[in-house]
Amino acid sequence: MEFARVLDLVVRHAEAEGLRWAVAGGLAVQAHGLARTTHDLDFVMESSGQPGLVKFMESLGYETVYVSAGFSNHLHADLGLGGVDFIYVDRATADRLFPACSHVPWTDGRELLVPSAVHLIAMKVHAMKNDPSRTFKEMGDIQFLIARPGVDQAVVKGYFDKAGLVDRYDELLRLL
Repeated sequence: MEFARVLDLVVRHAEAEGLRWAVAGGLAVQAHGLARTTHDLDFVMESSGQPGLVKFMESLGYETVYVSAGFSNHLHADLGLGGVDFIYVDRATADRLFPACSHVPWTDGRELLVPSAVHLIAMKVHAMKNDPSRTFKEMGDIQFLIARPGVDQAVVKGYFDKAGLVDRYDELLRLL
């Protein structure tokens, strides 16, 4: 996948529409320091932009594989454009998430806007709740992120409690 090309396309659209955005998923975890492979590009966006964003992705030739109020998944036949996933957050969540993002240098000289480790953990806990098959992958990322400086474990435990996954949090603590 040509990450820089896809990043440019999506960011230009988001900025033209006045949408707040940040990278998420594997690229964001990499930006926090965990070397891991990713084959798609994930973004977190304001939910108000979802209809226009889905239409924009389809105008680029992406197939919308799945769409719900909180998520959309897009796949292109051209492997260079690959897969792009969007996590949509409401305004209240956006007002907490985006100001806490960091600008992180990326390999091509640009800066990526990256959610805090705590906010990435929240997204990953939510992903595990909605798709239990993702548990092992997400738990590995969370294990790394929870050890980052400044991560409030009480807040993290609250995410697991809210998702009904407190047993997973307890497992995580045993591994730290």
